[in-house]
Amino acid sequence: MLDTVSTLRRRWLAMLLIAAWPMAASATLPIQSWQTAAGARVLLIENRDLPMLDVKLEFPAGSAWENGFPAGTASLTNSLVSAGTAHLNEQQVADRLADTGAQVSPSVDEDSASFSLRTLSDPRERDAAVALLAELLSAPAFPDSIVERDRARTVSALKEAETRPETLAERAFAQSVFGSHPYARSSSSASVASITRDHLLGFYAERYRVAGVVLTIVGDIDRAGAEALAERLTAGLPQGRPLPDRLPVVERAIAGAMQVIDHPATQSHILVGAPGMKRGDPDYWPLFVGNYILGGGGFASRLTDEVRQKRGLAYSVYSYFLPRKEDGPFMIGLQTKREQTDEALAVVRQTLERFVGEGPTEAELAAARSNLVGGFPLRVENNRKILDYVSMVGFYGLPLDYIDRFVSNIESVTVEQIRDAFRRRVQTDRLATVVVGGGNGR
Repeated sequence: MLDTVSTLRRRWLAMLLIAAWPMAASATLPIQSWQTAAGARVLLIENRDLPMLDVKLEFPAGSAWENGFPAGTASLTNSLVSAGTAHLNEQQVADRLADTGAQVSPSVDEDSASFSLRTLSDPRERDAAVALLAELLSAPAFPDSIVERDRARTVSALKEAETRPETLAERAFAQSVFGSHPYARSSSSASVASITRDHLLGFYAERYRVAGVVLTIVGDIDRAGAEALAERLTAGLPQGRPLPDRLPVVERAIAGAMQVIDHPATQSHILVGAPGMKRGDPDYWPLFVGNYILGGGGFASRLTDEVRQKRGLAYSVYSYFLPRKEDGPFMIGLQTKREQTDEALAVVRQTLERFVGEGPTEAELAAARSNLVGGFPLRVENNRKILDYVSMVGFYGLPLDYIDRFVSNIESVTVEQIRDAFRRRVQTDRLATVVVGGGNGR
């Protein structure tokens, strides 16, 4: 009876900690880095403030690597790795996670697929959670019944999404900006319906290899413990590097074309943009700060001031750069009433052209620096956020002091650097424009 009470208390404590406790950690804690014997890269930040551990494994297994597989294979593979092994079914996996109070969260984007583990650092719970994740990663079964179930769910969700104007806009924009590049790929109900269990097994074998993974560990563990954990998590992965291990270069010189897609929605969905930049780009900081002034700073941005505040043409308008392994998109987006489409689009173009031509004012730059530097602590306020940052550093090969230099990099950006970077990187006569709804773009 005492054993049962103790177990229940331990599980309750684990769930309470995971659900409710922020994991405070300093961004200045040093990043330790090494490679496992099989070639996996490991990054570690030790933090003993709470008895918790966050772990993330990131593989080059996003949608851009699906060449030879139906679109949607990367996402379905990622979601079904944790659906069971030869020895554990889906319910048994869920029960074991509940027993330890741990959480496993899969995620996928264009470049990567990842698995995050959050667990108590007590060896009893930690070792059980790590052993479970290691088994799932090294020997996913992709059971036929689960594949059929999740494929059907995904097809149903995509059929519904394919009627939405935002989905049509995003797909058309990706095609317009990236053309034949893998970043243009979008899964559809038809492509997902064609995915078989063999596709999932093949994609897993090609992309989830040990020499391609970046393993990030943040929390209550020492170097020796982290080394043992890393070996345990990666020992059973397929050997070698994923092939191919490089994506094609994105063609930057796109045609400045406009595409209007008819849709009965009451509002037009507008996307404007072009290829932007990749991780580690030398223009990253001027473009990052400049975009905050242009459209990334919410009510503090020029686009919001011109489109919403002065003219009331949209509730929200935004811009962003999304860096990837290769050049990701630069995008401006908004929704407006159908009858206001042409006016709103004209204001967006004029605002962008003026910003590219003149750059920001010193006052705008000072306000942007203040907001970005002041908001930085929120970016690294707990271990999970630090985990994501450090994993990004490792996956994209950024300097290990990237987080520590965030503030100084922001503070060093000048008006001249922003103006120069935007003039070189954003060609206003070569922007893809997609409108789903009304308007003719004249």
